[in-house]
Amino acid sequence: MTSMKYGLHGVNLNTCGYPDAAARLGRAAEAAGFESLWVADHVVLPDPPVEGRPMAPDMRLLDPVVALTFLAAHTSRIRLGTGVVILPQRQALVLAKQLASLDVLSSGRLIFGLGVGWCEPEMRSVGAPFKERGRVSDDYLAAMRAVWTQPKPAHRGPYVSFEGVQAMPRPVQAPIPIVVGGGTPPAYRRAVTQGHGWYGFGLDVEATRNRVSALQEAAKTSPRPKELGPLEISVTPPGYDVPDKATIEAYAAAGVHRLILRLPPQMDAPALERFVAETGRALGLKV
Repeated sequence: MTSMKYGLHGVNLNTCGYPDAAARLGRAAEAAGFESLWVADHVVLPDPPVEGRPMAPDMRLLDPVVALTFLAAHTSRIRLGTGVVILPQRQALVLAKQLASLDVLSSGRLIFGLGVGWCEPEMRSVGAPFKERGRVSDDYLAAMRAVWTQPKPAHRGPYVSFEGVQAMPRPVQAPIPIVVGGGTPPAYRRAVTQGHGWYGFGLDVEATRNRVSALQEAAKTSPRPKELGPLEISVTPPGYDVPDKATIEAYAAAGVHRLILRLPPQMDAPALERFVAETGRALGLKV
């Protein structure tokens, strides 16, 4: 079971929203042999919750970039992923600077996962245009790539325009791996044409097969740039149970390269440490 990559999701939520627990969790995950840690993103949560999205308005949820920077300081090898940043709620160059700084401070361990968002009340509260969120995200991503990679950064888009500026230091990674989340045709197109990977959250094996098939269909009409390489598929299974060998093999057969497991929400720090260590052993992970 070691050919699959394994990550942990929710490392900025609930108990992990406290500094001691977050540090202990990060060290335990690295010691257990996990490949990556992943954070969620919401600036605010609707109160009362949106129907079909039962996220408690008072759920403890740290800012993703701040949380990963903290975890970078308490680890040395494990990769650090945003799973996912709601891109149209951010300012493109501010986020580019934050992520480049994180990549530098972590010695090149960042994975930049992004999505366009689903929560209209949240977007309204931060002044982001909900109906235009896909177009905004495409423009922001292009602007961020420009300031990360171009010798003389410049970008002229419908939402971001700049020239005659620099933002140093540049990221350590060239390029930062970009993972696109979402289960809609525009998200599939964005993953195929702009992402190094795609991320699906809360998917069982059958749903994963359907999403991978949709990505393959998108690739027929949206050519993939050769420099991006093969599309890496990451999936978080539903629930909090650790998948057994047969289930892992079924995900792998469906085309998954990385399983990102959810941390149980009600555990205290010692229990999370035990869960991580026991899960690593169950999966046969090696440091």
